[in-house]
Amino acid sequence: MALILHITQRTAWESAQQAGIYTAPSLAKQGFIHCSRLDQVTRVADFLFGGQQDLALLCIDSDRLTAPVRFESPAGSENVFPHIYGSLNLDAVLEAIDFPPNEDGSFTLPEALRELEC
Repeated sequence: MALILHITQRTAWESAQQAGIYTAPSLAKQGFIHCSRLDQVTRVADFLFGGQQDLALLCIDSDRLTAPVRFESPAGSENVFPHIYGSLNLDAVLEAIDFPPNEDGSFTLPEALRELEC
C-alpha cells in the first residue's frame, strides 16, 4: 500500500459520501486533486490551511485508486507531490481523520494517523 493524504473541509467529505465520489475544486481548475506524502502534509497544512477549523485528512491507499496518480513538482520547486488525475473513488479512502489546528494555528500529525497501519 502507498499512503497519500488529502486535506479537505469536513463538509466536503460528508457531501462526497452522500454523492458516492469525491472531487476537489482543483480538479476542475487544474485537472487534478492535490495530495501529500506523510512527510509533507503538515507543511502543506501550515502553508495553505493555517488556523482553519473543521478539516479532515483523507488517508488514501493509492493502489486502490481508479484514477491515475502522478508525482510532480510545482513550478519552481524541487518537491514532488502526488496528484490524482480524476475523481477520488471512496473505497480508496482508508480513513477520514479530524485534522484540527494547534492553538497557534499550525498542524501536527493526528495520533489516529500514527496508529493507522500503512
